[in-house]
Amino acid sequence: MLGKQLSQSLEIYTNSKQDNASPLIMCRGLESLPITCLERAKELKALFSSLLQKPDQSNMGHSKKTDKDRLNVDEPLTWKESFEKLLSSQNGLCLFRTFLVSEFSEENLDFYLACEDYRATKTSKLSAKAQKVYDEFICTDAPREVNLDHMTKAVTRENMEQPSQSCFDLAQAKIYNLMEKDCYPRFLKSSTYLELIRKAKTG
Repeated sequence: MLGKQLSQSLEIYTNSKQDNASPLIMCRGLESLPITCLERAKELKALFSSLLQKPDQSNMGHSKKTDKDRLNVDEPLTWKESFEKLLSSQNGLCLFRTFLVSEFSEENLDFYLACEDYRATKTSKLSAKAQKVYDEFICTDAPREVNLDHMTKAVTRENMEQPSQSCFDLAQAKIYNLMEKDCYPRFLKSSTYLELIRKAKTG
C-alpha cells in the first residue's frame, strides 16, 4: 500500500520536473541532497522501495549498519514531535516534499530552503541571489509564487533595495507558519506517513 502511494506521488513529482527540472536549493545541513529535483525523486523511489521490503534475515547483520541511506526504524516516529524535527531530518524533509508535490504546493518548502541558502550567502553575492529568489517566488506573476499577504510583500520589496541576510526573514517566517499549521498536520494524517509509522512500530 505504502509502496503504491509513494510511487504515485513520485510519479507526479518526476513527470512535473522532467521537461523543466529546476535546481533544488539546498538548506544548510542538507548538503547531500542531489542537485536536481528529478534526481532526488528517482533516488527517493529507490530508497523507499527498499525500506518497504522485508529484510533478508541472512544479510541483516551485514547491511543493517552499512547502508547510510537506510531509514532508522525509529526516525519517522520523531517527525510528529514537531515540524522543526521533520525538517531537520533529510529523509523526513524529502518525504514531506514528495507529499507537497502530490498537493501541488512544493514551492512553499522550496522557498523556505531558498531563504536558508540565501542567509548563508556571501555579502558580495547577496544582491544577485536576492533578485533570483524574489523573481522566482515573490514578485507578481512569479513562476512559483508563494502565498504572502500584501504587507509582507511590501516589506520584502522594500528590503530588496538594499539586500541583507535578513531580507526574506519575514516572508520565510510566514511560509514556515503556513506549512506548520496547514501542510504539516495533513502530512501527519496522510496514508503514506501513517503506514510508515505502522511499519516502524511493528517492525
